[in-house]
Amino acid sequence: MNLIPNLLIKNVKPVGNGFVGDETLDLRIKDGVIDEIASGLHTQEDENVFDGNGAYVSGGWMDMHVHFREPGYEHKETIETGCRSAMFGGFTEVACMPNTKPAIHTRDVVEFIKNKSKNQLVEVHPIGCVTKERAGKSIAEMADMKNGGAVAFSDDGDPVYNSQVMRVALDYSSMLGVPIINHEEDLNLSRPGHMHEGEVSARLGLDGSPAIAEEVMIARDILLAGFTGGHIHVAHISTRKAVDLVRKAKAEGLNVTTEVCTHHFDLTDEEVERRKFDTYVKMHPPLRTQDDVEAMIEGLADGTIDVICTDHAPHSIEEKEVEFIYAPNGIIGLDTAWSICVERLLKPGFLNLSQILEKLVQNPRNILNLDVPRLERGNKANLTLFNKDEEWIYSAGEVRSKSKNSPYIGEKLTGRAIAVYNKGLFCVNTLKN
Repeated sequence: MNLIPNLLIKNVKPVGNGFVGDETLDLRIKDGVIDEIASGLHTQEDENVFDGNGAYVSGGWMDMHVHFREPGYEHKETIETGCRSAMFGGFTEVACMPNTKPAIHTRDVVEFIKNKSKNQLVEVHPIGCVTKERAGKSIAEMADMKNGGAVAFSDDGDPVYNSQVMRVALDYSSMLGVPIINHEEDLNLSRPGHMHEGEVSARLGLDGSPAIAEEVMIARDILLAGFTGGHIHVAHISTRKAVDLVRKAKAEGLNVTTEVCTHHFDLTDEEVERRKFDTYVKMHPPLRTQDDVEAMIEGLADGTIDVICTDHAPHSIEEKEVEFIYAPNGIIGLDTAWSICVERLLKPGFLNLSQILEKLVQNPRNILNLDVPRLERGNKANLTLFNKDEEWIYSAGEVRSKSKNSPYIGEKLTGRAIAVYNKGLFCVNTLKN
């Protein structure tokens, strides 16, 4: 990562803002601002040059659901190592969840994260707690946290379980103009589930978390959003009926948005059996059925699902190398997100390039009321350079997170981010293998 305010990027295919990726052009950046996009640009004095070799370029990608663990759990991930993983994955902005220690439930913790990340290429936007200490009892100081830089509110890792508390939170969200992001889970229905409740869990003899545990809570939140006028954002959606609920709510004009993690439109609960209780396929919501995976793709294609995210959740080797029922939920995902999008969405033709980028560039920022990077002269350069055809091995040595809990290690992947630019900083992602 280097400070390069003046950069000429040669031979790239812009996508977005009227560009559709069918023309190879050059892009000039001056003082961190896009100055020209045209063919045949010549190098100027004091200007660095990077040859994109036909790569695509778009506005910088954003992941609005990551866990960077700092403060409190730096043995899993730090803001610095999380940003390193984000850059390798092609992300220039992230929003980090508040299940840290202390939780992000006061303005000083919000400002700590903003200050800790200020020199990083990746812009880190804190998500504040809905309730104090994520305890689900009393509303946190939401307005103060927003003034300190919080972009949304969530108790992620746990739901806002009390309906009256959620009602008040949505009232505040309406006044503050920010979303409430809820971890949609009825705990009385789901616990002690260790995977999706279904045929596979029955065969394996594991307690399962049924799809209805997610769907009941989503139904409640949709009704409360309609009652209050607040904005509910459904975190990491994973079941067919859940997508149907959001689809219906949108058709009724309610202020409801949602996201899906890359693993939930790729892997199924059969992985737990196939991989013989590998804890790297244990997450929450759990991996569901093939029908649910297909519903995620359908929801992305028809616009019901607004955002692609990762729920990047680092855990140490010691925490994951235990019996399946004792392992924490979650996997890392920033490194591999684009490759999964290519394999599961782009190559089969379910979504085209522009549709996928809409869910990585525009929609997450629109939901969080952030500026959307534009490929236009005079706009700050916030860019991702990427390809969709390069094959590479995601070896353990390629993992940029501090933790290694990915089910994709050792696999051959297609498509990767090759460089990112933001805040005058430029990072080229060189493979190690």
